[in-house]
Amino acid sequence: MTPTFVLTRPQMGENIGMAARAMLNFGVDRMRLVDPRDGWPNQAAVALASGAGRVLDGATVHADLAGALADCTYVYATTARQRDLTKDVFSPEAAMKDATARIAAGGHVAVMFGPERAGLENEDIAQANALISVPVNPEFPSLNLAQCVLLVGYEWMRVSGEVTAQTTELAGGQWASQDEVHHLSRHFEERLDEAGFFFPEHKAESMRLNLRNMWSRMPLTRADVQTLHGMLRQMVRWATRR
Repeated sequence: MTPTFVLTRPQMGENIGMAARAMLNFGVDRMRLVDPRDGWPNQAAVALASGAGRVLDGATVHADLAGALADCTYVYATTARQRDLTKDVFSPEAAMKDATARIAAGGHVAVMFGPERAGLENEDIAQANALISVPVNPEFPSLNLAQCVLLVGYEWMRVSGEVTAQTTELAGGQWASQDEVHHLSRHFEERLDEAGFFFPEHKAESMRLNLRNMWSRMPLTRADVQTLHGMLRQMVRWATRR
């Protein structure tokens, strides 16, 4: 189960559509709309959803915020400014970590987003259990509705364990084995020895050791190894012709 995203009094269908697209980008498909200004359904929302129509199809419309939140067990309200209300304030990352634990325990979590012009009113926020404060430039704290939805959605996907921190695309290739790297190292040493590279003699062993260490640090693919063998052979042929 994912959080429910509640768009409170959204003013433009286009922004609802872009919010739906941002939600589905990160696997969130539970949308509720509170008193959308331009009515519902809205063709402008469908046009801007860009393939996320199923989020809009499943969206429910509510006359007021209390109705939209009635079955929720914990509610976060997004805000970019200080409020005169005593509540826990989470970063988007911390909020979604908290939401993950609450959902795992069987809770129904919602995140409220305010209307485009001014965001949520204090009367709205009073119905939330906690706040999500997005760290933005204090001199320009305004976020588009869909941008805010996207930020929270991304953090949801990240903390729910579906984001790989780092990977390497091998483009169909394979990593070189230790044996293949060893043969490459020997090939270079032999050719460099013939070229008189390991000089003076008392430094030769240290130079060989540094060279082997260099190869071991390189994340080489089999294609890389074959290319380096080929380059070295061609340079030797060129030197011989000269």
